[in-house]
Amino acid sequence: MTAAMQFSSLKPVGSALAAFAALSLLSACATGKNKADTQYVARDVSTLYNSAKYRLDRGQFKLAAALFDEVERQHPYSPWARRAQLMSAFSYYMNRDYTEAISAAQRFLAIHPGNKDAPYAFYLIALCHYEQIADVTRDQKTTEQARSALGELIRRYPQSRYAADARLKLDLVNDHLAGKEMEIGRFLQRRGQWLAATLRFRNVIDDYQTTTHTPEALERLVESYLALGIPEEAKKAAAVLGANYPGSKWYEHAYKLIREHGTGA
Repeated sequence: MTAAMQFSSLKPVGSALAAFAALSLLSACATGKNKADTQYVARDVSTLYNSAKYRLDRGQFKLAAALFDEVERQHPYSPWARRAQLMSAFSYYMNRDYTEAISAAQRFLAIHPGNKDAPYAFYLIALCHYEQIADVTRDQKTTEQARSALGELIRRYPQSRYAADARLKLDLVNDHLAGKEMEIGRFLQRRGQWLAATLRFRNVIDDYQTTTHTPEALERLVESYLALGIPEEAKKAAAVLGANYPGSKWYEHAYKLIREHGTGA
């Protein structure tokens, strides 16, 4: 996944590094060793900013982030400081230091909430959460954070260049969360906890009905309702499954179960 940043001079979204190359209003002309770069020396803002950009262009993301932070620290009221805040956030993101990237982007939003580059800051925060999503067997706190951050971006800036990608990622996040509900539901079924399992499958149908897990959730509702001795509810779930996914294997399973229990097709 890549991040792209829009400033007034940018063309449509390209690669993350290309976008940030376009961001810079100056050419990279820094020299010297890494140690010299990170030592505290009062430097004019253009030299310091160019030194940071030089390191970013060469993939030295951690050092670049530190230097962009130094721009803000040494020249907090200059126009360069505003650019450096987002460049710092991007550099941390590229270094997969997501906590620092989020912190830098949030600081930018706190200081410049109405800035034209605010949508990118929200997008970067969402990406940081999104790229930390764990598999469905683990805690989904980060997945929920990604869902919230993507939703916030779409809500605030629905027409921004980042909203379309955010919507795609939100669909994937919802599918992931539905998968977690299904995993728990299946586990509860195996333990014979049919009522608790039913609640999990209902969550998928009610909250994540556009995901790929919905047909299975409906079929497992049929299983659970039959096990609970409420065949009429099982028939309703089977009817919804048949109406929406008539050719799926899950409908075939549900139809077979209904027939075996003598409740009619």
